[in-house]
Amino acid sequence: MREMEDQFIRRKNRICALLEDPAYVPMKEKELAVILQVKPEERPELTRALESLLEEGRILRTKRGRYILAKEREITGVFRSNARGFGFVTAQEGQGEFYIPEAYTGNAFHGDTVKISILPGQRGQRAEARIVGVTERAFARVVGTYQKHRSFGFVVPDDSRISRDVFIPAGSGKDAEDGTKVVAQIADYGEKGGSLEGRVVEILGRPEDPGVDILSIVRAFGLPESFPEKVLHQAERVASEVTAQDCAFRRDLRAVQMVTIDGEDAKDLDDAVSLTVEGGLYHLGVHIADVANYVQENSALDWEAKARGTSVYLADRVIPMLPQALSNGICSLNAGEDRLALSCLMEIDDRGNVRSHEIVESVIRVDRRMSYTQVTRILEGQDEGLLEDCAPLVPMLEQMARLSEILRRKRRERGAVDFDLPECRIELDSDGNVQEIGPYERNAAMKLIEDFMLAANETVAEHFYWLDMPFLYRVHEKPDPEKMDKLALFLYNFGYRLRAGREHAKEIQKLLDKIQGTPEENMVSRLTLRSMKRAFYTTECTGHFGLAARYYCHFTSPIRRYPDLQIHRIIKEFLHGRLSEERIAHYREILPEAARLSSAAERRADEAEREVEKLKKVQFMEGHIGEVYEGVISGVTGWGLYVELPNTVEGLVHISSLEGDYYVFHEDRYELVGERTGQSYRLGQKLLVRAARADRLARTIDFVPACEEEAEAAQTQRRI
Repeated sequence: MREMEDQFIRRKNRICALLEDPAYVPMKEKELAVILQVKPEERPELTRALESLLEEGRILRTKRGRYILAKEREITGVFRSNARGFGFVTAQEGQGEFYIPEAYTGNAFHGDTVKISILPGQRGQRAEARIVGVTERAFARVVGTYQKHRSFGFVVPDDSRISRDVFIPAGSGKDAEDGTKVVAQIADYGEKGGSLEGRVVEILGRPEDPGVDILSIVRAFGLPESFPEKVLHQAERVASEVTAQDCAFRRDLRAVQMVTIDGEDAKDLDDAVSLTVEGGLYHLGVHIADVANYVQENSALDWEAKARGTSVYLADRVIPMLPQALSNGICSLNAGEDRLALSCLMEIDDRGNVRSHEIVESVIRVDRRMSYTQVTRILEGQDEGLLEDCAPLVPMLEQMARLSEILRRKRRERGAVDFDLPECRIELDSDGNVQEIGPYERNAAMKLIEDFMLAANETVAEHFYWLDMPFLYRVHEKPDPEKMDKLALFLYNFGYRLRAGREHAKEIQKLLDKIQGTPEENMVSRLTLRSMKRAFYTTECTGHFGLAARYYCHFTSPIRRYPDLQIHRIIKEFLHGRLSEERIAHYREILPEAARLSSAAERRADEAEREVEKLKKVQFMEGHIGEVYEGVISGVTGWGLYVELPNTVEGLVHISSLEGDYYVFHEDRYELVGERTGQSYRLGQKLLVRAARADRLARTIDFVPACEEEAEAAQTQRRI
């Protein structure tokens, strides 16, 4: 027995010695068995040794099942704080996520890169840890409201996750008035737990001034509003008309019938589509503006585009990735004008299979600019005048609709997930006041363009994957099994079955099909979407779970996304035979950082867009306090119910406003107990609510339960 125990200890020490070797790269158990020359019959002992080392905290297992040395269990990651004091750290290199109790957050702020030490006895997902140091600050400036106190002042941050005010010493307030919105530059992060300290560097204006609300969010996220003079001058110089010399050696597609299909107010038209049908095959052309022809690598334009990463679309403005001279000018595929493009020409059969394809540099001339609304009306035969006006294009548009349906059916058959959630539409007046808020539904033309762009993105990605060239891919990993198990348990309470253990997109799509048209459709769709991982950019082609695609990239929007622009350069160099070993090595070196920066820029843009949307919804509801609405319970938490209105506005019904002597909280419902026993509030349930409060600073909306009498009275008042 003693000999067996000694052998077990030696095996553990041998594993640790391997993991300590500088040449070691993280491996899975099967790979360790090969390296350590473990015989098949000894594999169970290897498993036991690994589990023992995990229990002791000497090694860690990453999310992908690879083993690494714990190194005193000190890990680096990004801190996400919660307004209630606690937070989470998402560790780098796939080492998991850790819970940070309020007492152990140290001097870290939301978004900081930190070092953590896992608390004794903790292991596995969401293990508790403490922050032991900050390696990189997430912000150098804070946007907030200035509060003046004699000769000094404080800036109260707009972001509730920044838990401390910024102290502004005498002489550092830049003559800011009490109650104005300002930007403060941080000089001292209060390492010993004191206030942040800084100076006012910009006065944005009074909160009620037009545009100040959104400008505050723009500054808070560090979004650049204007372009440097050097960048603007360069854009003006390169944005010349297309010449005969530009068209040389390009595929001339100017005689091919094609259209752009975009929103009514779109100005940067970077994709056009063409279609013919011959010999039972659909000849689909997706033509993308050749932005890389005008934005050269390492130019001032390129560095600015890389820093921005993406265009940002806010309620009252667009912050473009490229100057308008390019995005709305020479790179916009305006009808009737010669334009340079990269074209993906595909032959597709009646089952949606791409039988052959070409990727070529081209010169095109769009026949007509169409809007989503116009194309939808043509396809539905709703407008005779429009049908007559667009008569030469109608046959092509009808063929496009048929191909779109074929491609969509093909994706569904292979298991792609289609979250058809309505987006929020916000209408503003000239002063930035909200006139109307409501859902923005996808119509037939939007789906058609989406289907064609997806086909081109997949085709280009597969082409360059098999060439084994350095490339940027768009990947979406499989959901976390724990999250899917939790979702499956939750859905079971609604009578839906999700075989989460399979983690297959087909199972999720089956669920979405079942809930279509039910009161809980949007709520279940959102919860399912939140259970999935976020897509990102990488140099590794590991597939896209949501699309059930083995190969996927972003090729179709180089005007507004930097990864698209970057791969256009690679494609063009390949087409010209210029991808030498030196250039391949160059791209292998720079692409990982480009992927990281682009993913981070996308997250920043998404967060800014969400904050603006939340703010405008609060402002809209300020004018509707006291009104009664029928909503759907979209969330159940320990502090109350979230209710979503038909116009997409969501607010909180606090638990204190629900009648009952006490309550029992479940993840899908509240059960209130008392004189009126048996009352239950469940996710997906309809509920009458009255708008009670709207807080611009916190960007929150509060509802209280309403009764039928209040709803009838409100309807009568509206009629009067």
